[in-house]
Amino acid sequence: MKLFAWLLDLVYPPKCPFCGKLLGKDESDLCGKCRKDLPEVGGSVKRGENFRQCWSVYYYEDEVIDSIHRFKFSGMQQYAQVYGRLIAMTLLRKKVEFDILTWVPISKKRRRTRGYEQTRLIAKTVAEELGCDCVPTLRKVRDNPPQSLQKSAANRRGNVLNAYQTVHPERFRGRRVLLIDDIITSGATLGECSKTLLMAGAAQVECATLAVTQNSDKK
Repeated sequence: MKLFAWLLDLVYPPKCPFCGKLLGKDESDLCGKCRKDLPEVGGSVKRGENFRQCWSVYYYEDEVIDSIHRFKFSGMQQYAQVYGRLIAMTLLRKKVEFDILTWVPISKKRRRTRGYEQTRLIAKTVAEELGCDCVPTLRKVRDNPPQSLQKSAANRRGNVLNAYQTVHPERFRGRRVLLIDDIITSGATLGECSKTLLMAGAAQVECATLAVTQNSDKK
């Protein structure tokens, strides 16, 4: 496995997922400049309903926006490993407690178009880093328009209303759920997912994302 990793790095040298710079020998995941300069959140965000709070790593700005767009729309699914490790480190630093780790699912149509479910990839890495299982608890039953096209918080809430159903609620009934997503804007998606989980018996829901917008109306 070490030989395979060495050959892979030789053919595809590791790059910073935010600025694209080749990583130096003493750098891992991020280049030194991005590790120093990216806009860290530094705490939790309470934006939206039905979940206690959301722990985010960076503000959704500049290189963070470009990186997430490449991840979601240009096939750079390998970024999920770095994103997941960053989220896991944040959760460890903040001592966030939970019983079940899960993710916000995308629709079957969008998964076919994209070729992968980006939120599941992130959640899987978070789980690996924290030494726990990554458990499906939700499925998306409505292929609604993207949240980024909605012009207000009210429209965002309406756009995701009844868009999710639970799967295997016996897995999380009476337990604390940690819900992973890539971005939180208004909190509508996380709020709707959290409501669905709570109605099926979850004790409480905490959320974690890579990024958060500076204000809830920013795309």
